[in-house]
Amino acid sequence: MLQLLSKYKIIVPLLVCALFSIKSFPYQIKDTIVAIKQLQYNATKAIEKEDFIEAVKNLNDANKLAMLPKYRSYKPDVELSIAELYYNLEYFGKAAEQVEVALKSAESYQNDHKLAKVYNLYAIILISTRKYVKSELYLAKADSLYTKLKDTKGKVNTVYGQGLLALQLGNYNTAVEKFKIAANGFKEQGLLYQEVTAYSNLADALSLIDPEVYPKPLFEARQLLGIISEIAHAQGFSKLLVENHRIASQILIAEEKGAQAEEELKFYLHQKDSLKQIHLKAIERGIQAESAIGDLKETIASQKDDLTKKDKSLFLGKLTGWLSIALILILSLLTLSLYKNNNLRAKANELLQDKNTELQEAKENAEKASQAKALFLSTITHELRTPMYTVTGLTHLLLEEDPKPEQKEHLNSLKFSGEYLLSLINNILDLNKLEANKVEIEKVPFHLKKRIDGVLTALKKSAETKNNTIHYEYDNTLPNEVIGDSLKISQILINLISNSIKFTENGTIWVRVKNAEKNAKKVVVHFEVEDTGDGISKKKQNTIFESFSQGSLQINRKYGGTGLGLSIVKNLLELMGSKIFLESKLGEGSKFWFNISYDIAEDSGSQTNLNDIEVVLENTLFDNKKVMIVEDNKINQMITKKILEKKKMVCTVVDNGMDAIKQAKETDYDIILMDIHMPGISGIEATKKIREFNKTVPIIALTAITLEEDLEDFYKAGFNEFIPKPFKAEDFFDKINRVLRSNDFLVK
Repeated sequence: MLQLLSKYKIIVPLLVCALFSIKSFPYQIKDTIVAIKQLQYNATKAIEKEDFIEAVKNLNDANKLAMLPKYRSYKPDVELSIAELYYNLEYFGKAAEQVEVALKSAESYQNDHKLAKVYNLYAIILISTRKYVKSELYLAKADSLYTKLKDTKGKVNTVYGQGLLALQLGNYNTAVEKFKIAANGFKEQGLLYQEVTAYSNLADALSLIDPEVYPKPLFEARQLLGIISEIAHAQGFSKLLVENHRIASQILIAEEKGAQAEEELKFYLHQKDSLKQIHLKAIERGIQAESAIGDLKETIASQKDDLTKKDKSLFLGKLTGWLSIALILILSLLTLSLYKNNNLRAKANELLQDKNTELQEAKENAEKASQAKALFLSTITHELRTPMYTVTGLTHLLLEEDPKPEQKEHLNSLKFSGEYLLSLINNILDLNKLEANKVEIEKVPFHLKKRIDGVLTALKKSAETKNNTIHYEYDNTLPNEVIGDSLKISQILINLISNSIKFTENGTIWVRVKNAEKNAKKVVVHFEVEDTGDGISKKKQNTIFESFSQGSLQINRKYGGTGLGLSIVKNLLELMGSKIFLESKLGEGSKFWFNISYDIAEDSGSQTNLNDIEVVLENTLFDNKKVMIVEDNKINQMITKKILEKKKMVCTVVDNGMDAIKQAKETDYDIILMDIHMPGISGIEATKKIREFNKTVPIIALTAITLEEDLEDFYKAGFNEFIPKPFKAEDFFDKINRVLRSNDFLVK
């Protein structure tokens, strides 16, 4: 027993030493304040040079120091720096979350100077997320505090924020005035990066301003780009160099130099993609850093708890030892045995708790990584749609202008690549939504045979191109209308039949739809898609439904594709309570089949559905039709206008929602093409205003975003149809044709 107590006398000091050695920062306590400030400064300089990994490292160390009780008053500053980092990474959701944390800390310490900085940064982040009303409120709060503090240097930041807000709202005169004031203010303070950033935004505003309102704006914008380029090259401000190419493309568009503008824009998009990759790596490192800070907090708490436990155990051991001396040897041995058993049990429990904690942390880290991946995929695929519209639109226009034979071959290759990339973008978005559980199955009545007929009609040309014959077998005992999700069954059949067409040449494809089981209220429909194509090996059949999986490397090289189609089919069928089956032999073709249970809808008779009106494309239908194009992007305006004018349509172009409302009141248009996100009021709000005085004019959303999740609200706003950009010209005019004919039908 005495030996046991002596062991505790050795262990306790070791535990105390271990507790005080937890902090592993390379700074002495007396230098901690200086260290925090230096780390923040290092992070700021790293952000300016796009070295985000270094910035994350410095802010992580600064945050650890600011967690110490003596230095918590510096925590709002560090939190604000972290918010600035996320803002520069364009991770705006996380930046807003972090700045709200900084705001609470600053309010708790009642520091007006820190509060003003937080308000100003919060406003700038809100501008980036298009929350303009709220951002204006926080800019006013920041300006009021700087005025109260008589801080003229701080007010320069507010003026810069006002310039950003004016630029986003399309108030270019105000933006130019604010950016000039901000640039001079930053220059007086010796803040070179902020000064050059203000110049960049000033050049942006000048490239968009009306020359009749502001003299020689393009000349002044080009001079600014030269200054920015010289300083950015010397200082390593790579982000500003990339932005120069975007602004230069806007200047060239204003000068009607389309080819040069396209080259500048292509270079900008390539460089921007490289920056996004850097941003993603820094975001992942930031998530790991947050986890590390959480680990540190838990370690400190755990060590304190261990010390308390050991102190109690030491006292109990001493008491047991003194009592054991007074008792007989047998009782002492029994007590010692019981003590050892309890100690082993306690250690086993502690070990189990530690393992549970590790598993929980691993789960949280995996969820954070999954959220970061989903956010990145959603953002990048949506951002790709606008430049993709430029590529596909210009390709279509060039093909329409009777190019030379050798040029036509190149343009057809470019068109194929654009359509392939668009398919990839759509597949990634679908898979991303499925993995994030954002896909819901609708239950509405639809005509089953007409839906399948439409799919086969859409794929008819693809089959003919590869000299394939499609045999369609439909069981007439199936009910006319069923209740379910018509879009999802279309998507499933398009993926399966497209696959069969892709891997079959000079062959046959069978599409069979049969009645598997039926009663008064329900029907089980059996779907089959069979082909005489290449087939799938036994080995690959086990993995063919996984994401990015294909039959073989040779198949990938021969046919291309991403291997996402069958994965999407599998996930959609599981959501609908079904399962996909496969039967295939290499070189002998493949057969896919599945069953879906539907409720039978009441027969609606022969009532005409506007969506089922047959569309016959007649070029004369478009002659002299008056179209209003509502679009804020100059390149998109040019492309859409030229595509429509090829069909002899008369186009009017406006670049914001207010002008669209005004034009709709003054002129009777045959159709309106409306963008969704624009400066000022959105396309949805503009459509609601137009519907207040004009209920009949067809309005189509022509937008780069996907609206499947909000279709009900979208149609409630007054839209007749939507066309996602980029689009195929055939689909574009098909929908316009359908809407025009539907409108004529309703008028009659």
